[in-house]
Amino acid sequence: MKTIGIGVDIVDNNRIKSLIKNKKFVNRIFSKKEISISKKYLNKTNFFSKRFAAKESFAKALGTGFRNNLNLKDIEIINDKLGKPYYLISPKIEKLIKKKKKSKNFQLFLSISDEKDYSVAFTIIQII
Repeated sequence: MKTIGIGVDIVDNNRIKSLIKNKKFVNRIFSKKEISISKKYLNKTNFFSKRFAAKESFAKALGTGFRNNLNLKDIEIINDKLGKPYYLISPKIEKLIKKKKKSKNFQLFLSISDEKDYSVAFTIIQII
C-alpha cells in the first residue's frame, strides 16, 4: 500500500458546544445518519466535535479542502460494532478520490479522540 494523503485537525469543544445549539448548523454540517446516531450519546458536544474534526482532516488528506462541490455534510463518520470510527464512502466521495488521487482502489483510515477541551482526528488515504 502507498499513502497518498494524510490530514489532521483539532477542534475546540467549547466552540462546537455553542454551534450545535443552532439546529441549522447541525443540519448543514452533519448527515441525517450522524444526527440520528448522536441521540444515543449523552455527550453530544464531543460526539459532534470529533466528527467535525474528522471531516476537516478528510478534506486535508484529499488535498482540496472544501472545493469542487465537496461539503462537510458529504463526509459521514459512523462506528462499527466495536466502536471504531470509519468514513462511509458515498459515490460522491469515491468519485472525488478517484479523480484527485487518480486511483480506483483505495482505503481510508480514521482515528479520532477527545479530551475535555479538544477533539482531534487523523486521516490517511492509501492506494491498495
